[in-house]
Amino acid sequence: MKKENAMRKLNGLLFTLLLLACLPVQAALEIRITQGIEDAYPIAVAPFVWSDDGQPPLAVDQVVSADLRRSGQFSPVARERFPQPDVRAENLELYRWREKKIDYVVVGAIKAQAPDFYRVEFRLFDSVKGQQLAGYAFSTDRTNLRQTAHQIADLIYEAILGIKGAFNTRIVYITTRGQGAGKRYIMQVADSDGYNARTILNARKPLMSPDWSPDARRIAYVSFENNRAAVYIQDVLTGERRRVSNKPGINGAPSWSPDGRRLALTLSGGGSPDIYVLDIDSGRLTRLTTDRAIDTEPVWMPDGQSIVFTSDRSGSPQLYRVPVSGGAPQRLTFEGDYNASADVSPDGRKIAMVNGDRNRFRIAVLDLETGDTQVLTNGRLDESPSFAPNGSMIIYATEERGRGVLAAVSVDGRVRQVLVLKEGEVREPDWSPFLNP
Repeated sequence: MKKENAMRKLNGLLFTLLLLACLPVQAALEIRITQGIEDAYPIAVAPFVWSDDGQPPLAVDQVVSADLRRSGQFSPVARERFPQPDVRAENLELYRWREKKIDYVVVGAIKAQAPDFYRVEFRLFDSVKGQQLAGYAFSTDRTNLRQTAHQIADLIYEAILGIKGAFNTRIVYITTRGQGAGKRYIMQVADSDGYNARTILNARKPLMSPDWSPDARRIAYVSFENNRAAVYIQDVLTGERRRVSNKPGINGAPSWSPDGRRLALTLSGGGSPDIYVLDIDSGRLTRLTTDRAIDTEPVWMPDGQSIVFTSDRSGSPQLYRVPVSGGAPQRLTFEGDYNASADVSPDGRKIAMVNGDRNRFRIAVLDLETGDTQVLTNGRLDESPSFAPNGSMIIYATEERGRGVLAAVSVDGRVRQVLVLKEGEVREPDWSPFLNP
């Protein structure tokens, strides 16, 4: 592809409980599952028994079912197919569910303990083995019932698959509203299912490259609010923000170190854009690359010992890795004439990236052990991949009917979904770490 196109692309649980308390319960993103696994596990999530008058404060079973369904790994069974209409732990007859080929059954209850305060409990059963796999109880208030439902889905996911669930997590993304002089750039944070959206920053100038801190309390990003790029860190709960880099030239692509004390940045004060490491407290900068080419989009390896970045030093954008202690960068990608915008899996074994071929840009995964590259998506302009904290899914930005939307794909390409903003366009997603590790 033409070099100018390549250059354009290159530049292109306490705290959570308090945060959710001020959020409206609404879905900012509509999630459509476009592809799942054909042999997904059949699971029945029965309505949670409500022991008080009126309606329960939340249909917990529906939230849990929706979480499990969008993972692609489970196929929740409609209530009409239940072999027992009144499903409770004390009357559960697992053989009847086994005969219906429903592998797993979830039963639960919600009990009011005080005004707007509840005890939520659930039990997960394996009908094939005829035994209970998990059972937990939570104390929570009305505001945090939805988060509790996500926690239940996480526990079910882990009990069956042996992998920690990532439903009780959040995503940050940039939306645009309006046109021309009235155009606004809005940074929002939402639950992983699109609910509880909250505006973090509303600006008249572009916002770019949001990146969660390891403790999920802060977000680093690039703002052009003073007609020049600067890197900011903002506290998600309080809104307090701090400008940490405002050097002449490019200040871009911030990436948190695993220990949360440093940021990798792209700066051009030395001439060409290069990779630097900023110590946040002291402001001390360490330069890692010194090439005349464009070096940008740094991302840390999980061990904090090296950084993966994009460079066109070989003639086209490719991924390289450089030790934080200094040394010569090592080229990582060789398949395709464009590989950029890396994100490293939590276990450090895979790299998600944008792979370009014949003016099509798709999300691919590089296996660092084998060197193999697998293309996962089939869009025309897919970008900004970000791993879920359990490494199971990758969220990214794409286009649908000329409109910017988000999408997610499993690391094996078998599960796909689209996340559409109700109003405006959406770009540059970043998936949060676990909120309660």
